[in-house]
Amino acid sequence: MALEKGGQMLNRATNAFYLLAGANTNDSINQLNEEYSPKFSAHYDAIYMNDKLYRRVEKIYQQRDQLNLDSESKRLVEFYYQNFNASGAKLSDTDKEKLKALNSELATLTTKFGNLLLEGSKAAAVIVKDKSELDGLSEDEIKAFENNDSWKLPIVNTTQQPYLASLKNRDLRERVFEASWNRTERGDQNDTRTLIEKIAELRSEKANLLGFENFAAWKLQDQMAKDPKNVAHLLGQLIPATVEKGKGEAADIQRLIEAQGDTFKVQAWDWDFYAEQVRKEKYDLDESELKPYFVLDSVVKNGIFYAAEKLYGITFKENHSLPIYHDDVKVYEVYDHDGSALALFYTDFFKRDSKRGGAWMSNMVEQSTLLNKKPVIYNVCNFTKPAEGQVAFISFDDVTTIFHEFGHALHGMFASQKYPSLSGTATSRDFVEFPSQFNEHWAAYPEILKNYAKHYQTGEVIPQSLIDKVKKAATFNQGYAFGEYLACAALDMQWHTIGIHEKVKNVDDFEQNALNQIGTNLSYIPPRYRSSYFQHIWSNGYSAGYYAYCWSEMLDNDAYAWFEENGGLSRKNGQYFRDMILSRGNSEDLESLYLKFRGQEPNIKYLLKARGLEE
Repeated sequence: MALEKGGQMLNRATNAFYLLAGANTNDSINQLNEEYSPKFSAHYDAIYMNDKLYRRVEKIYQQRDQLNLDSESKRLVEFYYQNFNASGAKLSDTDKEKLKALNSELATLTTKFGNLLLEGSKAAAVIVKDKSELDGLSEDEIKAFENNDSWKLPIVNTTQQPYLASLKNRDLRERVFEASWNRTERGDQNDTRTLIEKIAELRSEKANLLGFENFAAWKLQDQMAKDPKNVAHLLGQLIPATVEKGKGEAADIQRLIEAQGDTFKVQAWDWDFYAEQVRKEKYDLDESELKPYFVLDSVVKNGIFYAAEKLYGITFKENHSLPIYHDDVKVYEVYDHDGSALALFYTDFFKRDSKRGGAWMSNMVEQSTLLNKKPVIYNVCNFTKPAEGQVAFISFDDVTTIFHEFGHALHGMFASQKYPSLSGTATSRDFVEFPSQFNEHWAAYPEILKNYAKHYQTGEVIPQSLIDKVKKAATFNQGYAFGEYLACAALDMQWHTIGIHEKVKNVDDFEQNALNQIGTNLSYIPPRYRSSYFQHIWSNGYSAGYYAYCWSEMLDNDAYAWFEENGGLSRKNGQYFRDMILSRGNSEDLESLYLKFRGQEPNIKYLLKARGLEE
């Protein structure tokens, strides 16, 4: 309990600092981040490698069954004991010094990676001087990209760029793809490859020092998956069917290209452009038909907030008086079903050069009854900001992203733990994505969809005919979408199962060999992130953990099947899910937690069906 109470001021300061480092950084913050990362690493090493403190923790751990502890307190004892051991508390003094040095160097390098990637992505933006090359984009999009006498197409975090689905000019599509693909491989000051080689090497050394065969084996010991073999088994159940589906999708696109009188073979930069046309042809569904119904503000207020009220009884009220860190940020007070204050929720949705790519949720304040604190939570995304006075339209994929990140937010808002270390989203990586991915299901749920999807000009509810098309097209392009993800999940494991005596001499060769080995090397389906800009695993804590999305997807589809079996959207079902999952944090073994909710082991068939990989 003393450890839980300690370090509150530092935690408060770092929560605010890392919010800005991710969402609104500058050269000064980046410099401070690099300077302080090894200091923070040394600080935590000093705690977790303190021999006297470890002996105290170990003694309590050995007596845990005789101390009459409540279940959460017992979980805390086990949590600290495992963390101390994983952090090297049992090592000799000599090895502790080696580990401290490794941790310090890794902290510096991983922070530097994030900074280089941010600068590399900014520098990779594609400048277009001839407006006619932008054919296919709407006038609002073109206006949003205006840059003096030219147009600047930004590079977001993923390999594919959202506007590639609209650009008709094939040469420009290729230029954009190449800019994205090579953003941190230009041989300049933002090239990350040397850093990656070093980070992988140091992680392997660290794992070996701690008595593990490789970094993944060390990292997975407190996850639901437990070890790399279980991850490999899960991926092995998914990759072959996904690759076959991707090949079939490529054949459909190739037929369309040739039907239009072209002879080139489909490439990665063609995929989104032609996939959109195939979708229109197969399902009579055109993204441009949907767009007028997906207005960002309505998705938030009439979508995620509405669903949360229907399921959990909570309400939201915008607060204009609380401080914000950027003009794009909005703040909402969150009230529970009984009217009591539950949390504060910040949203920051638009892309800017001072923000790293991607979408995420985190806490400014973690919930804890011990510390008498309610949660303060934020969601960050990277949607294109419209020109002044224009409406912020988003795609259905973006809608899904908002529901996803808000699922994380709910997990944090409903936290009801005594100890901050076990509160809310402080779970294993392969469980934490479960509530967020589960929340995505409500984006297309008819009652919720009709409540937020209204025409921005007429207010007309999205027609049932369009909803039917969206449902029919739900598994369209999943060979590609799931394929680009699975390639990354498997690539991550390849990087982190490198043995102590293996040395990576060339990042690109390693990546190519890894993709060949795992069977996902299709030129037209590139990994969602190339190794050199795979921020999740090099600086965002997902090292040996990117598989977590599909592990959690197995849980979320199985849980949604429970909802369907029990009547779908209702307060009763929502309250049960909140009581059994969303409010429990890491207060007990997560496998047991899920079994108590579901009454049985999760079944992968619901994931395969949802992805269109199995009938």
